Amino acid sequence: MEMLINGKTAVAADDGWIEVKNPATGELVDRVPRGGKDDVAAAVEAADACFGAWSEKTMRDRGLVLARAAELIRRDHKALAELLTREQGKPIREATDEVRGCANILEYYASIAGQPAGEVVSLGKAGDCLVTRVPLGVCGAIIPWNMPVIIMGWKVGPALLAGNTLVLKPASTTPLTNLKIAGLLQEAGLPPGALNVVTGAGETAGEALVTHPRVKKISFTGNCATGHRVRTLAGEQLKALTLELGGSDPMIVMPDADIPKAVEGAFRGRFYNAGQICTAVKRLYLHEKIAGEFMRLLTAKVEGTNIGNGLAPVTEMGPLNSAGQRDRIAGVMQDVVDRQEGCVLTGGGPVTGKAYENGFFYRPTLVADVPADAALLRKEIFGPVLPVITVPDLSTAIREANRSQYGLGASVWSRDLSTVKEVFGQVHAGIIWVNRHLTVPPEVPFGGTNESGMGRENGFHAIDSYTQTKTLFLGW
Repeated sequence: MEMLINGKTAVAADDGWIEVKNPATGELVDRVPRGGKDDVAAAVEAADACFGAWSEKTMRDRGLVLARAAELIRRDHKALAELLTREQGKPIREATDEVRGCANILEYYASIAGQPAGEVVSLGKAGDCLVTRVPLGVCGAIIPWNMPVIIMGWKVGPALLAGNTLVLKPASTTPLTNLKIAGLLQEAGLPPGALNVVTGAGETAGEALVTHPRVKKISFTGNCATGHRVRTLAGEQLKALTLELGGSDPMIVMPDADIPKAVEGAFRGRFYNAGQICTAVKRLYLHEKIAGEFMRLLTAKVEGTNIGNGLAPVTEMGPLNSAGQRDRIAGVMQDVVDRQEGCVLTGGGPVTGKAYENGFFYRPTLVADVPADAALLRKEIFGPVLPVITVPDLSTAIREANRSQYGLGASVWSRDLSTVKEVFGQVHAGIIWVNRHLTVPPEVPFGGTNESGMGRENGFHAIDSYTQTKTLFLGW
């Protein structure tokens, strides 16, 4: 599969290739060009040339293109979901949800397609000011491998609706579905150059995109270390930035919670997509009154998880996305054992057997008796490992929840409104769920604080982030 630049497929200037393999089998799915600086320059030039015509269209007309693209995504959702599973590894059910979710995002932005809100400021005898919002120009988006289709929607939808043109760099392990969806956007009427996709490594194509002088904004989703690098490089040119980085979301369960519902929430919140989600439940705080019952139910559920190839309908958890991901999780768990930083209740190792020998499978893992300063609680563990901490009261849970450099999401499971208000007021996070976790509809602003990043995706807030104010001063 080839890159998409100025409405045409393109091979990288150096004619190198990146192989995309199925994480469940190790089989080659496809290959994409190893794009670099010259390819990014060509994509930016195409986006720059298209910007004038695209930005001059009404927002309603731009919204109609997004609506037609959503129809095409829904038309092809089965093939897109299968491709996503083959390149990413997630179960076909989760891949289907993600593809449909991307269509839902584009439909949402199409539904709010009106002229950008403005204001009139009256200065009396000095005159009047008309303040409006205008697009930034050429924007860059860097997509991660864990939720590539949803996050593509988060970035493409508001950027294009606001009148910008875009250069997108997908992750090297999951570029295929992004390329297919870019093709559907073009089929829907997006003009050549409005959306360009350059495949390649982060240190080459990614850096070239971040540092290109004609790129006015970078929206990056990925790990903290790379996020800091992006911020430094973009800051040198005063680019606008949205950074959605790591997370270590706490889940707090109080005695009055619906325990079976909370158990299901913890299971799905941690092991969905094999735990490879920024807003996954990464620290579970259980009130001591219900900890025993909760863990009996959760352990049984985890031990009954059907692990396998994501294309099998019965699979509940697929492989990790790469050998590197699997090895990192294995290293984390070896450290837990070596440092005696917890008791492994279940899991704690790769899945063995002939059916799994070529894939990157790791067992869903529960770890109890984790010390407050353990690495499992301080670092983001991007995989199917859940540390469990018993607490005597809500104040302790809140204090421990805030012992993190991150601040992306959190959830509280309780029927008591005063408990909810206390958690909402005191826990450091960009989004706090009550009696649920993970759900992020496109209407809801999403992003974090502290090391979890800056800026917001979704909703009208995203439109604002892809525009800037422009003032007309009328001096009568």
